[in-house]
Amino acid sequence: MTETITGPLWAARNWSIDAGAGSIHDDETAADLGFRGGTVAGDIHMNQFPPVLVNIFGEQWFERGNLSLNFRNATVDLEKVQVFAEPLKPGENQIRVWMERDDGMLVCSGTAALGDHSQSELRTLDYRPCDPEALRILRKVKPGMSLGSYDVIATTDKQFERFDENLISDPMPWYRQSSPWGDPVAAPCTILEFLWGNAMKGLGPLVEESTGLFGAMEIGYTNGPFIMGRRYRIECKVVCVSQSPKTEIVWYDADAYSESDELVATLRIQSRAMKASSPLYES
Repeated sequence: MTETITGPLWAARNWSIDAGAGSIHDDETAADLGFRGGTVAGDIHMNQFPPVLVNIFGEQWFERGNLSLNFRNATVDLEKVQVFAEPLKPGENQIRVWMERDDGMLVCSGTAALGDHSQSELRTLDYRPCDPEALRILRKVKPGMSLGSYDVIATTDKQFERFDENLISDPMPWYRQSSPWGDPVAAPCTILEFLWGNAMKGLGPLVEESTGLFGAMEIGYTNGPFIMGRRYRIECKVVCVSQSPKTEIVWYDADAYSESDELVATLRIQSRAMKASSPLYES
């Protein structure tokens, strides 16, 4: 039996611990909603996966790879977590991956692949849309609606600063120095900064007052990598809107295209709005 592949234990940082009231990353807000403290964002945990995936798939993972995760349990600042991956079987292109806290608590689980992304953890889910009339926080958000088109330059300042301050979990030199593709490549947190960050320009004004958190996240490359310093067009749209007993849920995509109109990278994300945080659910 082939042994599970592991990454190093890493004390992930909550970069937004000082975000203030209303943020799930703020200790007091998170505690009021039943969490142990301000939560570490999903993209911060995603940063810990690429070194393991490059070890398995090679550097081409940044060109045609995929990482698709469901988040199961939240962590707080400086809790140590570790990446695990199944070995790649002959003739297959996808593996199971997951992260655990150092006491064995499951943080997230999903898949990683090279090439075909259609069978990923998030692409094979039954999204179960709900009756739109049942929604309060997300009542203005409709499946298929555009969240805008944005032209951006992938500036290096935040990524370089996080790298220099050792805030990126298990950082790769390619995030700060030259890479096999020339210029530095984006860490998962940086892809989120540009893809999710711009999608929120369209989504944010549609969401009623509430505290949100990431429930699932997938990053995929088609003609990657996402190289720093280059110009991209980002197209964003809603995939599905649903709910659970405690949250209202929106799934949306953000796709990054190069100046030559090639699809470079995609982000699929699930955002959950906590019902207990919204005045619309006050009794």
